[in-house]
Amino acid sequence: MSNPSPRGARTRADILDVAWRVIAERGTHVSMQEIAAAAGLTRQAVYVHFRSRGGLLVALVRRADDRADIHAQFRHALQTDDPRHRLDAFLRVWLDFVPTIHPVASSLMRARADDPEAAAAWRDRMTALQRGFGILAGSLRRDGALGSGWTVAGAADYLWAGASLQVWELLAVDRAWGAARTSRILRRTLAAAVLGPE
Repeated sequence: MSNPSPRGARTRADILDVAWRVIAERGTHVSMQEIAAAAGLTRQAVYVHFRSRGGLLVALVRRADDRADIHAQFRHALQTDDPRHRLDAFLRVWLDFVPTIHPVASSLMRARADDPEAAAAWRDRMTALQRGFGILAGSLRRDGALGSGWTVAGAADYLWAGASLQVWELLAVDRAWGAARTSRILRRTLAAAVLGPE
């Protein structure tokens, strides 16, 4: 597929912005027709940019990553020399990002059991995040910082699960801890579990 024209790229970005707002308000069950109507376009015009609802959902969550430049932030965190500070920096990047994506990501998370397209979008981002935690855990092992009994794969899985949207939502939202307290406590307890006491 050729690169879109500047106008086409703007239209695509506008559709994603509208889709984000609509899904945050109504959930992932919204149709392409509803998104098109909210964007002031025909359904066919939306399909020109996104071949399927699943393609739109994947593009939507990837755009959130791009807008926050999350991958550059993760790379910067991984360059931190001290392993304990590196882990904290990486977790901070992720946990600071979660409140931004929570309205849409939580909808994808809940819908994935019976919506294959929502499941594909969720899996796309969670696979990328787990890969990032694998790189982080590998760097901690390289520097001899992983606690006794941890493998790289096990530490990556534990960090990924412990800092997951599900855990964050239970504490920050359901238990009303708020984002700042949740981030602070998760960073401290995950570091203690994976690296051992300071």
